[in-house]
Amino acid sequence: MKSDTEKLKNSNLTIALAGNPNVGKSTVFNALTGMRQHTGNWAGKTVANASGTFTHRNIDFTLVDIPGTYSLMASSPDEEAAREFICFGQPDCIIVVLDATCLERNLNLALQILEVNKKAVICVNLLDEATKKGIQIDLDELSLYLGVPVVGTAARSGEGLDELKDAVFDVATGERKVFGTKIKYNSNLEKAITKLENIIEDSKLFDDKTFSYLSKRFLALRLIDCDKKLDNSIKEYFNFSLLEHKTINKAFTEIHNELENIGMKQDDIRDIIVEGIVAKAQEIYAHCTCLCDKCYSRRDRKIDKILTSKLTGIPIMLLLFGVIFYITISGANYPSELLSMAFSKVQEWLYGLFDLLHSPPFLKGLLIDGMFKTLSWVVAVMLPPMAIFFPLFTLLEDFGYLPRVAFNMDRFFAKSGTSGKQSLTMLMGFGCNACGVTGCRIIESPRERIIATVTNNFVPCNGRFPTLIAIITMFFATGISLPFRSLVSAGLLLTVIVFGVVVTLLVSKLLSATLLKGLPSSFTLELPPYRRPQICKTIVRSLLDRTIFVLLRAMCVAAPAGIVIWLMSNIMINGESLCVIISNFLQPLGSLMGLDGVILLAFILGFPANEIVIPIIIMIYTASGTLVEYDSLSSLYNLFVENGWTWVTALCTMIFSLMHFPCSTTCLTIYKETKSLKWTLLSFILPTILGILLCMSINAIFFWV
Repeated sequence: MKSDTEKLKNSNLTIALAGNPNVGKSTVFNALTGMRQHTGNWAGKTVANASGTFTHRNIDFTLVDIPGTYSLMASSPDEEAAREFICFGQPDCIIVVLDATCLERNLNLALQILEVNKKAVICVNLLDEATKKGIQIDLDELSLYLGVPVVGTAARSGEGLDELKDAVFDVATGERKVFGTKIKYNSNLEKAITKLENIIEDSKLFDDKTFSYLSKRFLALRLIDCDKKLDNSIKEYFNFSLLEHKTINKAFTEIHNELENIGMKQDDIRDIIVEGIVAKAQEIYAHCTCLCDKCYSRRDRKIDKILTSKLTGIPIMLLLFGVIFYITISGANYPSELLSMAFSKVQEWLYGLFDLLHSPPFLKGLLIDGMFKTLSWVVAVMLPPMAIFFPLFTLLEDFGYLPRVAFNMDRFFAKSGTSGKQSLTMLMGFGCNACGVTGCRIIESPRERIIATVTNNFVPCNGRFPTLIAIITMFFATGISLPFRSLVSAGLLLTVIVFGVVVTLLVSKLLSATLLKGLPSSFTLELPPYRRPQICKTIVRSLLDRTIFVLLRAMCVAAPAGIVIWLMSNIMINGESLCVIISNFLQPLGSLMGLDGVILLAFILGFPANEIVIPIIIMIYTASGTLVEYDSLSSLYNLFVENGWTWVTALCTMIFSLMHFPCSTTCLTIYKETKSLKWTLLSFILPTILGILLCMSINAIFFWV
């Protein structure tokens, strides 16, 4: 007879990776899976889970990195997705990653997971940082209290990962028995849980071996807590509802009546459950942890007094982002020129190849002058600043500063009637508005989630930075000596961004007072300890996960856009191209806005990718029929001035670049996230109308002045 392990050799076991945000979960995931990763949705959910594979002792494991969450009492889409995978994703084992420097708080989630499924391994990560702070954790004692294996790791250096794999192997294959632990609540609640648990057990509804691991005690507890979301999920996966089962519903009603009769209302039940979890976590922490230096967090608190102070927090935040923008602007120029030169060489080679193949001029123009030139412009303009901005932004994130930014901005969003978490999604929008919209899943309130989604476009994404930077440098930083030009440009760009943030707050306030009325929700923002970023790994991760991802998405929409633009520029009607005809039609509206028809048409044709707005303007002005790249900003400035540009035109173009419809990728993301054409249209129309009105106002003011 073959052993159970031998029978599993050709199988693929599923491992869930769970944990709070900022515990190093992604580092553990990357260390275990290496480059064998992909991201996809699970069970039709909109929340994406990263997954990867690793092999240990001749058995393949699929590791699923579920969204970081603080609790299984699901309130946000991310928390709901995490709980559903733990409950219904049939994982063979769950790795629960805990931060060794914040063990007591992290134990709350671990205890909740063990209530659902005891086939788990506790990974106490960041042991190296805990040691530096004088925190000693008795891992064996912790294992005894939790009833599952506990492994200490320092994932960034690879310490403990082999032991973690061994523990996962033993639990997933059944070679090691696990017992879990039990949270004891007060006597009245315990009686209610036991009564309902027995009734669920007797109902035989969960006799299917596939879901036999699902804890009946956990289900009883969630029912008593009136967790209808979990019951809806049960109905989705099992085709039955616990609350619709006659016997269970009758017992559920009786239990609630009994609890109310002794003074336990619904809010009291939730408080008792939370208190029980917290008390258990405190008990375990007290027995398993020793603090050699009880003032270990003194340094972090001193830094926080400066970075989160009402007096210095905002100025330091603006200074830091100003430095990032300065480095991005000054550092991107030379690589952009090199890429442009390289693409010019490739373009010449393509011309020669098409001539050699005797291809029709129409095909050569369509593919080279249309598609290739557009793609090359997008890559040359987008790649260098993204390759600088995203790593710097990620370094701030890894250092632990971004949660402090959210802390500083929280009170402003609260005054706007929205969630403080919107500040986090707004920060994501600086890289890509589509990513910012996706990040709105972390907001629990549907009302506040929609507000954050609709207003995310008011902060400039990476695609709009080239337009803003070019105009600022040409019209507002001109005449300044070269060493200081980038510094002034960065300062002006920061001013534009601050204006976008102010508009975000004002529009959020307007929406919360009209279409989306409601009280702002509160949220607990964890300020993680400051950590030394791993610079090399951060750069590689940000380039792969963010820069290349966003660039490829932009290229996918830029390629067909280039074909359309070329066709519109080369299809002639009565001696005029379609671009000229349409721009002449838009001229009256453009004049009212302080722009012209060409600029308006460029924004419309730039709907697939904001990066190509300036090239389209150049193309129509020069009547070249193809996208044109100017050798220097001075020659580009002369072209714009010859076509009637003034500093008012430049200012209105910047305002409209900041406040106009989202790009096609963002619009599609908004529709996928909201499942609503109404909110997608509002996200499209609202910034556009505000941008038109503001440009008209600015133009009218300076016209009369």
